[in-house]
Amino acid sequence: MISKTKRNFCITLVSALSLAVVAQNIDISSNRANISTPVANAQGISLSGAGASFPAPLYQRWFSEYNKQNPDTQISYQSVGSGAGVNQYLEGTVDFGASDAPLSDEERQTFEQTYGQPPIQVPMVAGSVVFAYNLPGVENLELPRDVYCGIVNGDISSWNDPAITEANPTASLPDTPISWIHRSDGSGTTFLFTNHIAAACPNWQGGADKTVEWPTGIGAKGNEGISAQVLQTEGGIGYVEYAYATENGISAAAIENQSGNIIAPSPEAASLVFEGETIPEDFALTVPDPANPEAYPIAGLTWLLLYPEYDDPNKAEAIQGMIDWALNSGDEYAEQLGYISLPTDVEQRVVQTVQQEVVANQ
Repeated sequence: MISKTKRNFCITLVSALSLAVVAQNIDISSNRANISTPVANAQGISLSGAGASFPAPLYQRWFSEYNKQNPDTQISYQSVGSGAGVNQYLEGTVDFGASDAPLSDEERQTFEQTYGQPPIQVPMVAGSVVFAYNLPGVENLELPRDVYCGIVNGDISSWNDPAITEANPTASLPDTPISWIHRSDGSGTTFLFTNHIAAACPNWQGGADKTVEWPTGIGAKGNEGISAQVLQTEGGIGYVEYAYATENGISAAAIENQSGNIIAPSPEAASLVFEGETIPEDFALTVPDPANPEAYPIAGLTWLLLYPEYDDPNKAEAIQGMIDWALNSGDEYAEQLGYISLPTDVEQRVVQTVQQEVVANQ
């Protein structure tokens, strides 16, 4: 049975991508650093991954549950941010990378120059980015676009600013400075967030990328770091993946979408971001400012970054098995944590892509 969240996440697929695998006699083992050396443990095979903090709670849960059912496979994951994860993937020091930003043209070119083949990026789940805040006694905070744009730009610097009080007439807002907290590391969450800010905020000059120049605020590393900083800072507000706010008991603001509606964050409202969107052949779908009037406006996919060839056939097989299990048996864990499972047809396409394109080096 498909859950309500999964039903709402309707993506119109492009015409079927040909998945024929063309045999290539390319020796790229010298470029793969640790990838070329099997890392065995007493039980079997070990996989190492690194990257985005956005999906880290889910990945760690998935890998733990998968190991319980497949004790011969150990999977470690380091939540180091999408920027560092992409770099480690390009350098070949991990078995897989993870990013909330699709690979850029420059990153794809670097990979192809190094490995002689295109990279493989596949989505695993979707999630939303929320404004997490620390204002004791203030619940159900609402932030219209001019307000959250002003906070991010530094134009609104106090919690009792007239623009905030007008939008929240029943709230007792303190005369407390706003402490804007943003990522200090290369971050796919920053990519998702600033893609929306660039589309929604006319005065934003920082661009949209994994790293941007912030006009105000203080930096923290990872979704974990922003969550901790918000919890420690009365008057603090920052952007984190939805699961980090809910798991840490941090309040998250309802915000205005493109249609002018104030929408509280939830997996159901975030899933509407993708309704009617077309997913491209490389899975690199982004929706900076969704048109759906009921959608929570900041949400995106998160991808695993895989190699087309592995020198250890056990690693290729283990990666195939892990992804097949996550997308066929792991939806319940995704939804428990507040992520958005992919539609069944997209999950099937991802599994088929991995089965046919991730192979052992011949």
